[in-house]
Amino acid sequence: MIKAFIFDLDGTLVQTEPMKNLAYVQAARELSMDDLNETELLQSCTELIGVPAPETAMELVQRFGLEKAARARLAEFGADSPWQVFSQLQLRYYNRLLDDTAAVRAAQLSHNISLLHEVRRKGYPTALATMSYRHETQRVLEALALAHAFAAIVTQDDVQRGKPDPEIYLRVAQALGIAPTACLVIEDSLSGVQAALAAGMWCVAVPTPLTSQAIHDAHVLDERWIVDDPTAVKAVVWSVVEKAKREQGRVRSDE
Repeated sequence: MIKAFIFDLDGTLVQTEPMKNLAYVQAARELSMDDLNETELLQSCTELIGVPAPETAMELVQRFGLEKAARARLAEFGADSPWQVFSQLQLRYYNRLLDDTAAVRAAQLSHNISLLHEVRRKGYPTALATMSYRHETQRVLEALALAHAFAAIVTQDDVQRGKPDPEIYLRVAQALGIAPTACLVIEDSLSGVQAALAAGMWCVAVPTPLTSQAIHDAHVLDERWIVDDPTAVKAVVWSVVEKAKREQGRVRSDE
């Protein structure tokens, strides 16, 4: 039986991924000593959606030859590694983009936000599990008027291992005091789906055009629970809730 809903943030409640990717481009442009292939950089950012920010920064620094320029600025940023310089630059640009609250509101994904409000009206506890940092998470939630919509919020600051590791979802379940098997996760990325499943949770994927192919190609989630048409998300979610209820009933009848 489903007793709680857990939502991802970026790409699920709000389409901030293009803003994050733009911030990576701006940071790389500042560090690049050669002509930067922005098309390739954006493609790399898309491939890394859902991957923790430190790992994304490390990968992009290596792929695009940014280490030397970033290393020269370690003292300026009080950093120990080139990827930390790049990460701080990206956060600086991303926060500037978040200053435009109207743009953040315009990027909200109304189908999933409507689902969030519906499950709250029905009395389900709701939580947020995001690989964004807490400061940026709070800014986005405030822009969307969702700052008080969750009983628990776990961010990248709170975990040692990012998605697809299940740590973040297990921490959310612990904070809610609800067994992982009684939680239903709403995700948009492959790494997020993998994390939810590894935690033993139910999961519905509502991918964006940036994440859809990766989720389908991975074959880790029943195709019935992958929602390519956002208008169908509520119907799919409640069918999963009913399936969970039936499965619990069968377990009890076998005892």
